[in-house]
Amino acid sequence: MPPELVRDALAEEPLTAEERRTAAGAPTPSPVPSPPSELRALEAGLDRLQTAPAEREPWWRRTARGILPPIVLLLVLLVAWQAYTVLAQPRPDLYPGPLDVVASIGSAWESGRLQLAVGTSLERGAVGFLVAVAIGTPIGLLLAESRPLQRAFGPFVSGLQVLPSVAWVPAAIIWFGLSDATVYFVILMGAVPSIVNGLVAGVRQVPPQLRRVGRVLGANRAELAALVVLPAALPGYLAGLKQGWAFSWRSLMAAEIIATGGSIGFGLGALLDQGRQLADLPTVFVAILAILFIGILVELAVFAPLERALLRRRGLLPSGGAR
Repeated sequence: MPPELVRDALAEEPLTAEERRTAAGAPTPSPVPSPPSELRALEAGLDRLQTAPAEREPWWRRTARGILPPIVLLLVLLVAWQAYTVLAQPRPDLYPGPLDVVASIGSAWESGRLQLAVGTSLERGAVGFLVAVAIGTPIGLLLAESRPLQRAFGPFVSGLQVLPSVAWVPAAIIWFGLSDATVYFVILMGAVPSIVNGLVAGVRQVPPQLRRVGRVLGANRAELAALVVLPAALPGYLAGLKQGWAFSWRSLMAAEIIATGGSIGFGLGALLDQGRQLADLPTVFVAILAILFIGILVELAVFAPLERALLRRRGLLPSGGAR
């Protein structure tokens, strides 16, 4: 090639660093060995895992996964129950079969007693629980943010939590008579301590860095508690709410079973006690199944979605909802 063409080619395409080193007589560095194919595949998979969002699972599949297992278990228990009554043939007044209970459900539904009992108990339980949340949340925040108050009232609140709610029924009847106030008082005494202790336990798990950041941003003590501490303590607070609902529902049943008559309406506890007085065991089972069904329904329809949403928001649950 003529020298002119060589100069033109060099001017248009400059030499690379490796070509300059070769021209200067420098040794060519050995290439870095590439990682094995397994490592490259692993790296690519990790990159896809970090960058590609997981596909959200359809709601009907999540619902089916949450509802089908208890339904299947219930069917198995019903079949075993019916098989026992057919094979052993026990006394129907002491060991009624599923068909007897179903007939009792139909009778209570036709008379309107079941609808009245479920509606009355649900209304009392919901109202009492919401009032307990409104009372227990500020008390829990106050105890969590004040060490002296926590040392003074903490053991008292824990003692109230372990005290059976049924112990308050006689005193409530003396104070308020046979009225709805008696029922609501027993619900509050059962639910408020659980909510308070749950919130205090959640606040204890809040990292201290969040408090310092809130102070740096200019939040006062009330704003720090409401806008920083309470959102950070949501897992413990939600656990306290779940336990508070369980205590309120149990307290409600205890109050309705014992405090009957007067201006107190007809609830599931009254239906349960009515079956006991009449020695009607199928009616007793109807009340027990209704109480159990409502408890499971509230857990699956209210608290389980809240818990999944909270865990997913904090990155503790896959976005597809595999739980």
